[in-house]
Amino acid sequence: MLWTITVGCLLLAGLIFRQAYRREDGQEMAGEDAGLAILEFGRAFPDEAIREVITTANGRTVFLRLHDGKAGCMNAHGHHYSCHLIEPGTVRVNSVGPKRLTVQFANAAYEGGTFEFRDERETAEVSLWLLGSFMPGLAGADQQVVGQPS
Repeated sequence: MLWTITVGCLLLAGLIFRQAYRREDGQEMAGEDAGLAILEFGRAFPDEAIREVITTANGRTVFLRLHDGKAGCMNAHGHHYSCHLIEPGTVRVNSVGPKRLTVQFANAAYEGGTFEFRDERETAEVSLWLLGSFMPGLAGADQQVVGQPS
């Protein structure tokens, strides 16, 4: 009888340890590593150059600033990412608070949602990327003032 109880306790302890280890492993694979996100986005879109990466506070979503005014979004789903290339004008962004944004994609509604960032600066950066408010081609243009006749 004592052996049965001992074996049962060991099996129960092993099951608890396995579940705890699996939960930690799942969180790591779900987006804690921005380097993995960069590699996955590079595989999905090999012609896009990444300039900057910002992850959400929980690490499950990664927003990427690309070289030509576009942005990218990657959501972690277990052991893989879903990659989404965002063209200017195909996204709607609303502020929900100082560190939170609600994002709706016109061409991929399932990718949208409310995202929380680590600080206000990151939230503002991502909102600018998504709205296409910055004009990377303008910085290298000739010194003529935009809107002035030539």
